[in-house]
Amino acid sequence: MPTFVDQIKIEVHAGHGGNGMVAFRREKYVPNGGPAGGDGGRGGSIILKVDEGLRTLMDFRYHRIFKAKNGQNGMSKQMTGAAADDTVIAVPQGTTVRDLDTGQIIGDLVEQGQELVVAKGGRGGRGNIHFASPKNPAPEIAENGEPGEDHYLELELKMLADVGLIGFPSVGKSTLLSVVTGAKPKIAAYEFTTLVPNLGMVMLPDGRDFAMADMPGLINGASKGVGLGLQFLRHIERTRVLLHLVDLGNQDAKLALEKFHDINKELASYDPELLKRPQIVVATKMDLPEAQEHLDEFKKLLEADDTLPETPQVFAISAVTHAGVQELMQTTANLIEETPAFDANAHDEQEAVTYKAPQEAEPDFTISRDDDGTWVLSGAKLERLFVMTNLDHEDSQLRFARQLRHMGVDDALREAGIQDGDLVRIEDFVFEFVQ
Repeated sequence: MPTFVDQIKIEVHAGHGGNGMVAFRREKYVPNGGPAGGDGGRGGSIILKVDEGLRTLMDFRYHRIFKAKNGQNGMSKQMTGAAADDTVIAVPQGTTVRDLDTGQIIGDLVEQGQELVVAKGGRGGRGNIHFASPKNPAPEIAENGEPGEDHYLELELKMLADVGLIGFPSVGKSTLLSVVTGAKPKIAAYEFTTLVPNLGMVMLPDGRDFAMADMPGLINGASKGVGLGLQFLRHIERTRVLLHLVDLGNQDAKLALEKFHDINKELASYDPELLKRPQIVVATKMDLPEAQEHLDEFKKLLEADDTLPETPQVFAISAVTHAGVQELMQTTANLIEETPAFDANAHDEQEAVTYKAPQEAEPDFTISRDDDGTWVLSGAKLERLFVMTNLDHEDSQLRFARQLRHMGVDDALREAGIQDGDLVRIEDFVFEFVQ
């Protein structure tokens, strides 16, 4: 069985837009042809798309950096460069996407075919045909392409199963799963056998089917992160029906009831909504000698337990002899049909699909000073304008200077004490300040 991977960190780098072009018409019989530089093409975006054929994030273990292609540069004769293809990355259903820089959840992918743009490609730069004016009919101005977005993301898989098998280790969850589905989990006679969730499809004779997951075992304190607890609880969140297995073949009724309550306490500590899911109690290992006696006592204790809102339904099974298994599966299928599907938006407003929390507005620019006295301009908006400026042409340089002035950069530098002849740096570009 492959290792289950349910959390992974990746880098995504969208493509830059192509550069716009400075060009002029040169036809023989058009003496004053005018500008004819085309626009650059759009850079490729990076998109996550749900593929129901995937069950884990294993594919990301050795491939964690994704780069989309850049758009093509603009060409002469007003020809626009080709847009780059988007890079589409397949992810399993139940993948939650978190931006590691902001800590915000930006998407919750739960539907087959659902897509989420996680890094947007830059737009193409405009060619000089866009900058012609009566004052400047032949401009040598063109924009460079806009940079694509870069993000560091964490992908977390919350398995989408209709039915979750819960209970202490070694109560028979893996065995039941292997009997009713085609899954082949590792099974052994010791605690904490299941270190990762196993998933299988139950196919009933009447044509109905549903996905069943055998979850990793819990211990006390799981909701606080002890043992495998949080890994277990992340996956149980999305199940519609819970089968709560208790071992009545190897333990008496009082101990079984105590463990039953321990599991439910951990579920409630993590998320009280989990206890509102329909829950069937499954008494396992009924082929063992004292199991029936333990079961009768267990049912009496359940009926007398006033801490329960209502007495749960109890099914007795033996995964070895298959006794009671088909009846349990039929009842489970009926319960699934009566239970609404998991709603990502209703479950937690912090995990709404393509949710992105508003960020504090960043200043257009900031001013600092190097140790050697050079003034340093930075800021997302200013740096974006700089990157999109083609400094090979004097007209483009003058346009960039005007943009800085309109942003208030000149006035801010004067207030900060800049003098004629001081050096100013934007990224790796250094120029002299002139009043």
